Amino acid sequence: MSTTRRETPVGAPVLLTVSEASAVLRISRWKLYDLIRSRQIATVKIGRRRFVPQDTLVKLIRERREELD
Repeated sequence: MSTTRRETPVGAPVLLTVSEASAVLRISRWKLYDLIRSRQIATVKIGRRRFVPQDTLVKLIRERREELD
């Protein structure tokens, strides 16, 4: 599979819905909304819909792994 510099597979969605992002992280939608409210996860609003940039999830995971080291 081909990837870009940011390790995003070609053809993968750049923006995820809240449901998709919570499924990726394997957490509840409510926990994801808590992370959004506490500004640990950035979102993009388009019209009335809210999306989570895929690179934001990668950043969150990287930061959490560094906390363990």
